[in-house]
Amino acid sequence: MSNLELGIIGNGTVAGLIDEHGECTWLCLPRFDGEPVFNSLLGGRGKFAITLQGHCKSTQRYQRNTAVIETELEAEDGSAIRITDYCPRFMDRGRMFRPASMVRRITPLRGMPRIRVELFAQSQRGDYNMVTRRGVNHIKFLDENAGFRITTDAPVSYVMDGRDFVLDREASFVLGPDESLSDRVGVVALEWLERTADQWMSWSRRLATPPDWQEAVIRAAITLKLCVYEETGGIVAALTTSIPEHEGSQRNWDYRFCWLRDAYFTVTALNRLSAVGTLEYYLAYLRNTVAHTRGGHIQPVYGIALEHDLTESFAGALPGYRGHGPVRFGNQAAEHIQHDVYGHVILGASQAFFDDRLHAKAGALEFEHFEGVGERAYAVWNTPDAGIWEFRGKAHIHTSSAIMCWAACDRLARIATQLGKPDRAAYWNAKADEIRQGVLKLAWNEERQAFTGAFGENALDASVLLMAEIGFIEASDERFIKTVERIDEELRDGYHVYRYRVEDDFGLPQTAFTACTFWHIDALARIGRIEEARAMFEDVLAHRTKLGLLSEDIDTASGELWGNFPQTYSMVGIINAANRLSRDWDEVV
Repeated sequence: MSNLELGIIGNGTVAGLIDEHGECTWLCLPRFDGEPVFNSLLGGRGKFAITLQGHCKSTQRYQRNTAVIETELEAEDGSAIRITDYCPRFMDRGRMFRPASMVRRITPLRGMPRIRVELFAQSQRGDYNMVTRRGVNHIKFLDENAGFRITTDAPVSYVMDGRDFVLDREASFVLGPDESLSDRVGVVALEWLERTADQWMSWSRRLATPPDWQEAVIRAAITLKLCVYEETGGIVAALTTSIPEHEGSQRNWDYRFCWLRDAYFTVTALNRLSAVGTLEYYLAYLRNTVAHTRGGHIQPVYGIALEHDLTESFAGALPGYRGHGPVRFGNQAAEHIQHDVYGHVILGASQAFFDDRLHAKAGALEFEHFEGVGERAYAVWNTPDAGIWEFRGKAHIHTSSAIMCWAACDRLARIATQLGKPDRAAYWNAKADEIRQGVLKLAWNEERQAFTGAFGENALDASVLLMAEIGFIEASDERFIKTVERIDEELRDGYHVYRYRVEDDFGLPQTAFTACTFWHIDALARIGRIEEARAMFEDVLAHRTKLGLLSEDIDTASGELWGNFPQTYSMVGIINAANRLSRDWDEVV
C-alpha cells in the first residue's frame, strides 16, 4: 500500500519521488507540472523499480547535506545492493547544468544479489502506455510531449523483459532527453554524481542555520530549493497532485503550480538562512506577473511559466492514492478572487529593495509597478473573496485577506522611504493606517474575545495568527493574546492545529493543517510561552518521514501524513520555528 515515506530528488527542472524500497513512484516530464510518466503513487502502472529477490529489509538516507538518496536493500540470503538516486545539478561552462534527467546507480554490496528492473512509463494521465524502442545500450520511450531515453550499462534484454539477473558489477541508468551521452554511461553517472553532491554541499555550507535543529533546517532548505523551477523562478506548492487531505475526503488538489502566497513564505524562509539566490529567481517571476496584470486583478496561482489557464480536469485512468480519487490536473483556484495575493506579491519582493547582496537590486522602476498592486490592495481590502483556504462555495470579507492588503500598503511605505520618496511613503502609510483601523474594528469579535476568520463572523481561523508575524499587531496586544488562547481551546488538538472547525464545501476537516501548527508555534513563542512552543515543535519534527520531510496534513489520531508532498508551507515552518526557538550561536560556542 502506498504511503508518504518518500524521498525527493531534483535539480530545479524535474523532481522524482523515491519510496523506501527504491521505487521511483512519481516523475513528471519535462518539468514539475508535466506528464507523470512514473505514476504508481496514484495507482498508475508507470514506475521505475529495482526489485531484489528475497528482499527482507530496507534502509534509506540522504547523503549528508545533499539531494542524493541512497537506498540499501537486503535479501534473506544476506545479499545486498545499494541504489543511489539523484538528478544532475552542477555548474558547467559558467551555467547551472540541470537537465530533465535522473540517474540511478545500482551497486552490489554483498553476496550474489539477483535483481529485476521493472520499467514502465505512461502518458496522457495514465491513459496511454508508452511504446518502447530498443537501442544497443538504451531504451527509448516514445511520446510527443513526454518522451525520454534511458541509457544503461545493464543488460538491455533483461531490462526490456523484466527478467531477473545477478548483479555482479555496478549498473547505471541515465534517464533524460533522447540524446547520446558524451561518454560511457557508468563514467557519466559517477562524474555527475560527484559534481552534483559537491554542488549541494557547497550550497548547504553557505546557509546561515541556527545552532539547534540544524539537520532539520538544512533538509527543509534543500527541499524548498527542489521546489523552485529555476528557468522562470516559479515555486510550486508541492511536487504532487491529488494526495487527499484525509482518507476518502475528495479534497484532492493539484499543487504543482506557483501560488504567490506559498512562494512568499518559501522565499522568506530561505532569506532567513541567507539563501537569497532564490529571491532573485522569484523576483524575476514577480516582475513578469506584475507586468502582465498592469495593476489589475492578479490570480492567486499561476503555472510555473506564468500560464494563466489552469483549468481543472480529472484523470479517469488513475485510481488515486490508495484508491482515493479523484485525480485532478489543473486547479480551479486560478479562477478565484483571493485578495491576500496583493500583499504576498509585495511582501515577496520587499527584501529586494533593501538587500545589497543581490546582483540586481530592485529600484524605482519596480516600485512604480508595485504601486499598482498596492492600489489594487487598497481598493479591495474590505470586499468579499474566497480567502486563504480557497472556499469554492462561499465568500466573506476574510481577516487574513484584509491584513495582507494592509501589508501591501505598509511595505510600499517602507520601500518608498528606502528609495527617498517621502511623499509616496506618507501616501502609503495613510492607506495602511486606514486599513489597519478598519480591520481592528471589524475583525474583532467582542463576544468571542478573538479576531475571527471573517468580518462579522463567529468562526475562528488559524490564519489570523499571521497578524503578529507580518507586523500588523504587537504580540503583546491583549487582543492577540486572547485570540491565541481561543485558538488553543477550539482549533488545537494535542500538538496539532486545524485551519478551522466549521463545515466547508467538503464537510468538516478531518486532519490538522501542519502550517497552522507552525503559525501557532510562532504565536506561542511571541507571547512568551516558549517551552510550550518548543514541545509542539519537537512533536511536529517527530512526525516527519524518515528522511525528514512533511506533507500538508496530519491525522491527529494516527499521526499519519496526508496531503500533497512535500508541502512547502510545512517545510517553511521547520525553518521559521527553528529560527524562532533556537539558541544563538554565541550561547553555544
